[in-house]
Amino acid sequence: MTIKDTPEAWEIRATETPFVGNKTSVRTDEVVMPDGSVVRRDYQVHPGSVAVLALDAEDRVLLIKQYRHPVRQKLWEIPAGLLDVPGENPLHAAQRELYEEAHVKAEDWRVLTDVYTTPGGCDEAVRIFLARGLSEADGQRFEVEDEEADMEHARVPVAELVRGVLAGDVHNNCLVVGVLSLVAARSGDGLDALRPAQAPWPARPFEA
Repeated sequence: MTIKDTPEAWEIRATETPFVGNKTSVRTDEVVMPDGSVVRRDYQVHPGSVAVLALDAEDRVLLIKQYRHPVRQKLWEIPAGLLDVPGENPLHAAQRELYEEAHVKAEDWRVLTDVYTTPGGCDEAVRIFLARGLSEADGQRFEVEDEEADMEHARVPVAELVRGVLAGDVHNNCLVVGVLSLVAARSGDGLDALRPAQAPWPARPFEA
């Protein structure tokens, strides 16, 4: 038995979009179930995201701490952001986010993992990159606003982050998945065996 997710699309009898926001929207589909019944499914439509687990030469992960209003907490996270343009190359988006949120660039990029954040209620797909060979970026720092104006920065050892994940001290999806994927990759075939940065991404197709 091969454990692999597979594409599938059940019949949709009707669809509507009752809410359209600045970056996302809500869609309601009438979906035909296997027994022939029809049910309504509400979900958030999302453009997709990228996140960057930036690992420095001292085996520390670059983190930011940012207020997240829906959960009423300031969360430690890895740099991340939306795919602002349909078909945007996710590597370019990740490089932009690392520059804007941390003023850092990286020499080596790999795909760490791809995830759906909450597939029961949102179609958001996130590609998490591993970035190594870090250095200060050139040029002027990106001007931040809103929640980003209050961000904190830190570099935290991988082992400390793993303890924090398992203790329930850090909760951001991309941070949790990213750091545990890093540890798993190291214990498996190694970081150099990870997929290349331009690996295909069926959830959000792009041109290299």
